[in-house]
Amino acid sequence: MSLHDKSLFSRGRVSRRNMLKGSLASALTIPALTPAFASTQEENDKDNIILSHQWPFYGDQGQSGITTPPQRHIMYMTFDMTTPTAQTLQILLARWSAAIAQLVQGATVGTVEPSRNGSVGTDTGEAVGLDPSSLTVTIGLGPSIFTDTYGLKAKCPTHLRPLSALPSDNLQPELSGGDLSLQACADDPQVAYHAIRVLARIAKTLGAAQTRWTVMGFGRASAGKGEETPRNLFGFKDGTRNLVEKSDFDQHVWVQQGPAWEHYGSYQVVRKIKMNIENWDTDRVSDQNNIFGRHKLSGAPLSGTHEFDTPDFHKKNPDGELVIPATAHIRLAAHENNQGVRILRRSYNYTDGLNQYGQLDAGLLFISYQNDPAHFEQLQRKLGASDALNEYISHIGSALFFVPPAAKEGSYIGAELFS
Repeated sequence: MSLHDKSLFSRGRVSRRNMLKGSLASALTIPALTPAFASTQEENDKDNIILSHQWPFYGDQGQSGITTPPQRHIMYMTFDMTTPTAQTLQILLARWSAAIAQLVQGATVGTVEPSRNGSVGTDTGEAVGLDPSSLTVTIGLGPSIFTDTYGLKAKCPTHLRPLSALPSDNLQPELSGGDLSLQACADDPQVAYHAIRVLARIAKTLGAAQTRWTVMGFGRASAGKGEETPRNLFGFKDGTRNLVEKSDFDQHVWVQQGPAWEHYGSYQVVRKIKMNIENWDTDRVSDQNNIFGRHKLSGAPLSGTHEFDTPDFHKKNPDGELVIPATAHIRLAAHENNQGVRILRRSYNYTDGLNQYGQLDAGLLFISYQNDPAHFEQLQRKLGASDALNEYISHIGSALFFVPPAAKEGSYIGAELFS
């Protein structure tokens, strides 16, 4: 089922954008669908949310939540193992997998209100009555899992190791690393939150793992196929040139070599990037355009007129200056200028309220998937060295995980590690 299924739309499911428009007009009621409403079909298709939609957990290739079109909200959490044994890890992955298979269907994980007096519910209940909302939960394994501690050193994925030090690093230990990661994405923030809450509770109940760090994100900052390009908190469209085709996923995202169990796995890079929003907001828009290399409103490259025009990195103005500056973000990140290296972005905006100075504490939860983390490092070294955007951002959190392929029906994520 497509997120933009017109048959569902025509049966009366409206987008959240239109529901919000209706609620803001307090003197009006939400109208029924009419031919006039249908005339705005093209606009509604771009943002239509079908809360009943489900993505499968089991499969024969990659886990859901990687090449899946990005949902509107994310709850991301990393964990440290508290009982570091192979048996505990195996049980945790099996329990998590079984629970996720229930959650993505909109079902509870066990009982909310037990019949026996004095019993504790196994599901916390805050998502009862809510639709699945396209929930996906993606499990990642950190470098520390593939050690002698768990007897898995010989099975360490080919490219898994701690990320190299990068020029953009201003990392806080409490926002970095982790043995395991959970990425829950959904079109309803409470559905995503509930999923992580239930899974964290399972880990704690087993005595297996405890939370290390977490970020709750909103407003996806990368586009999937058929989705309108969203904007980051600097107000610029983000993800215009993101990977969207299966052929690109096969080439740049999925592991296709090495041991069979790694095939259709991927490497997840996560960075918490703080934005200096107040400073940014006082800068001239012309400067902002030069920093990104795009026009703020249209998203068009400075060398073109439309968002999806291919940037012309050689074009110069009448004064002989590069139209897209040498320090522009899109120039430095472009695959044309990086030996063809491309990564899949799956980022979200976040806010942590106000900092100690009363300023907005917000930024980007950057998440990317690639079949070799060296590709991210190559791009980030270049950006960290000369990107004009660096004046306004700071990389304060970081981690790397290997995301195994999807579990087959009746199995669990990472089962091949223990065979």
